[in-house]
Amino acid sequence: MPDTAGMHYRRLRVRLETDRHVIEGTLQLPNEGYRSRLTDFLNAHGSDFLPVTDAELDRIGGAREPERREYLAVSVRHIVIGVELEFLGTFDESGEPPSEPLMTTVSTPPPGP
Repeated sequence: MPDTAGMHYRRLRVRLETDRHVIEGTLQLPNEGYRSRLTDFLNAHGSDFLPVTDAELDRIGGAREPERREYLAVSVRHIVIGVELEFLGTFDESGEPPSEPLMTTVSTPPPGP
């Protein structure tokens, strides 16, 4: 198991879309390095489930009213669109904000041709 001592994370509000659902919720990503960008994070969890907190689950087509859930496990292989909505802050492994300000990673697409 990797050593997580001193690791910092960031909370990111995202919109994830599948063929049948639109989910808005919060993801916890590493603050820097590998998997700190949403695309890298999703690719690294290709066949896994993502823990999404403070989520709103809406069915495409409006078959039901949207549902609020504290926690959802979302299958990465069913996500067809992922959008970053809002940066919610940085914290350490204890869940507390870091004692020193950190540089935060901003996910930007690669330059075009």
